Amino acid sequence: MDDRFDRRELLLHLGDMLGALNCLASTSEAGASEARLIQKEDSLQHFEFLRALAPQMTVSEFTRGVGRAFFLWPKELLEAELNRDALASTVQQHLFDGNPDGWNAYISYVQKKVKWFGASLSDIKQDAPTDPSHDATDESSPLEAPVTAVPPVGAEVQVRNEKRGWPWPEPRSTS
Repeated sequence: MDDRFDRRELLLHLGDMLGALNCLASTSEAGASEARLIQKEDSLQHFEFLRALAPQMTVSEFTRGVGRAFFLWPKELLEAELNRDALASTVQQHLFDGNPDGWNAYISYVQKKVKWFGASLSDIKQDAPTDPSHDATDESSPLEAPVTAVPPVGAEVQVRNEKRGWPWPEPRSTS
């Protein structure tokens, strides 16, 4: 499956998230709700996805949520096999937990560019009761870092030749 354009769109979205994070952090109002700041700050108006967040979410909570939701995206988006559910589930878990309407609005926004994003997760927690005693920090992350072996000396040439296709250009003939 050729998903390089979807990967590109998700990288651009990650950049937008970091841009929104930067704008919110520069307000110096960590305890303020992001909804109030969106109305007040012109620099936040073009970040449509912020409107899907819970209105009571503070800048501090958003900062923590974005860090947890997106820290693995660059690595995951460069993997040969794209783990679509893992990309969406971390965002859902850390930014939209207990906010199914916001989650559905968010995936609708992202799906304008990446049709499959969050499709298999769209109904999760929709009918589930919110359990205030639930602590997600005790659960293991849906993404575990794989253990990788260190290649032996001299294997560098072989590794370079294995990287074909996006994001690495196809090898060109030197003749």
